[in-house]
Amino acid sequence: MTVMSTPDLAAIKQRQQATWASGDYHMIGTQIQIVSELLIEELDVHSTERVLDVATGSGNAALAAARRGCEVVGLDYVPALLERARRRAEAEGLEAAFVEGDAEALPFDDGSFDVVCSVFGTMFAPHQEQTADELARVCRPGGRVGIVAHTPEGFIGQLFKTNAKHVPPPAGLRSPVQWGTEERVRELFGDAIAEIRAEKRHYVFRDRSPEVYLDHWRRFYGPMMKAFEAVGEAGRQALEADLLDLIGRFNRADDGTMAVPSEYLEAVIVKR
Repeated sequence: MTVMSTPDLAAIKQRQQATWASGDYHMIGTQIQIVSELLIEELDVHSTERVLDVATGSGNAALAAARRGCEVVGLDYVPALLERARRRAEAEGLEAAFVEGDAEALPFDDGSFDVVCSVFGTMFAPHQEQTADELARVCRPGGRVGIVAHTPEGFIGQLFKTNAKHVPPPAGLRSPVQWGTEERVRELFGDAIAEIRAEKRHYVFRDRSPEVYLDHWRRFYGPMMKAFEAVGEAGRQALEADLLDLIGRFNRADDGTMAVPSEYLEAVIVKR
């Protein structure tokens, strides 16, 4: 009989933190600012409300809420990204607090926020159930939780799958793109859900060519950097070829440039 090993979630989280700190996610995150703007609009935030953006990165959703006059806190476990967020807020003349912390153990009291959100962030926390419980816990009854996550079938979901062929993820760990299915979101939040609206949307990644796009992500996107480091020189060409093939399958541009729609799930939960 095969015994399934239980993954060491604490060790995995430590490695993940190092991964996200290794690149400069700000250079990726600013490309997808519109996704945060759309989520904050869907959450229908009011200027009197208190908003928490979990796994804020360099502050996309936090700043989107701050532009609408909300009292905003952005939380992340990568100090360099938080500093980027502070600099962005200062440059725009916005008020927002950015604090270091863990999505699986939020340093806030129960019901502290009217709105809690995360854009392509909490989906990567290794303990999915605990993360969802924390998001629901700090949201007041009747408040809203907004989640954005890549779908398994979408471009980024398939990019993760392609990387995993070359660099297998830790055994026993749930895929982060499970957050990109309404079924899993309902499962994670369970009895905390009074109402849920889930919609699949698309963001289009655009660049001068697939090769330029891939080079940019290899330089700045931590998980991509680590994947190429893991395969080494011997595996670099094979990984690169598979990724370019993936881009080719999704690319709708026919002029040598890149225009790749990437599907994601936007879910808004009204907390019971």
